[in-house]
Parts: sequence; C-alpha cells; structure tokens
Amino acid sequence: GEVVTWGDSFYGGDSSAVADRLAAGVCSIFGSAQAFAALKEAGEVVTWGDSFYGGDSSAVADRLAAGVSSVTGIGSAFAALKPAGQ
Repeated sequence: GEVVTWGDSFYGGDSSAVADRLAAGVCSIFGSAQAFAALKEAGEVVTWGDSFYGGDSSAVADRLAAGVSSVTGIGSAFAALKPAGQ
C-alpha cells in the first residue's frame, strides 16, 4: 500500500522527503516517539521523522535496502530483523 502522513512534522507527520519510496509496496508501519519506519513488501525499510528518534536510517541504509522481515520501535530507536547472513 501507500503511506499518507499528516500532522506535526516534528513528530513524523511530514514524509515528503521519502514520499516517492512510500507511494506503493508498503506492508507495515512502525512508530517511535517522533519517527516512523515503513516495511515494504521486498523487505526494504524506509524511515522519516526526527533523527534523534530513529527517523534517519542513513547510517544503516545499505542493511535496510532488502531482506528485512520485521521491525519494532520504542521511544527513540528501531530494530530490524533480517535472516542470518544477510
């Protein structure tokens, strides 16, 4: 599916920076206190929102490009589960 966001951008309400990646193929959305992570059908994870709360995943973007099977979020972080060796 497609992700549509609204509300305070400080809390992840503005996903325009990654809107092209959220236009199709999203199967789940997870939230932290001020950020979101979307899991796509191909196992890619897309994040947005406050970087202090996990909204900037650029440091691990190569690891989140494919093969992720699940994501969980807490107050200020996310964790992604991938099969061993990926």
